[in-house]
Amino acid sequence: MPRARQSILRRGITTDLFYMVFNGHFLGVYLARLSTPVAARFDAELAEFGLYDGLYRAQLAGLPAWQQFILALLAIDLLQWCIHNMLHRVPALWEVHKVHHSIETMDFMGSMRFHWGEVIVYKSLGYPIAALLGASGEVLFALAVFNTATGHFNHSNLRVGIGPLKYLFNNPAMHVWHHEHTGRQPMVNFGITLSIWDYLFRTAHVASAPPTRLGFDKIERFPSSAIGQLLHPLPIERLLTGRASS
Repeated sequence: MPRARQSILRRGITTDLFYMVFNGHFLGVYLARLSTPVAARFDAELAEFGLYDGLYRAQLAGLPAWQQFILALLAIDLLQWCIHNMLHRVPALWEVHKVHHSIETMDFMGSMRFHWGEVIVYKSLGYPIAALLGASGEVLFALAVFNTATGHFNHSNLRVGIGPLKYLFNNPAMHVWHHEHTGRQPMVNFGITLSIWDYLFRTAHVASAPPTRLGFDKIERFPSSAIGQLLHPLPIERLLTGRASS
């Protein structure tokens, strides 16, 4: 059942379609090509200092795949909760994260609306943890698919309950409040896949009725096109559009 009535050809759908294609198919490939030499150097440094050998018994590679999946999910999701929290608290990072919060009509496609700079932040801070965990590539791939599917679900225009699992997993009724337009920073519900961190750190917020408006203060001054958003907040944005960074 839909959470709110909205047209299929809603406002912002062309922007979200662009992000579905660009972020879903091209951005990861480009960043992987650029980051592979850096990741290889990082792995070589760990091996040189004997960290891989020293941590071998603590790594997940020797565990069954399902145990690797659960432990990697907990560790990586907690790290992502911290990074997401930081994106809201550091002004320069918030300008990048605003692209995701520029969603004013939310459905599953909104999960793919994010700035390329945000991916760099998540991957740069997350890769060392993933490398030290030592989970298999197959497990990390399965985790990526699971997290992506959960992200689509969290952003979907659905009025659906998941019972007691709401205290474990993020869900549409919870995540929509993270996007609420209140004229101030949305400092609730930072969970990516899991909701447990928000309940543990007392940042959880859910109400019976969904918020009446999504976005952030002065959103009308924020670029609405995908190209404008991808250039934000770089100086070239002002040169090409004449728009001051909001």
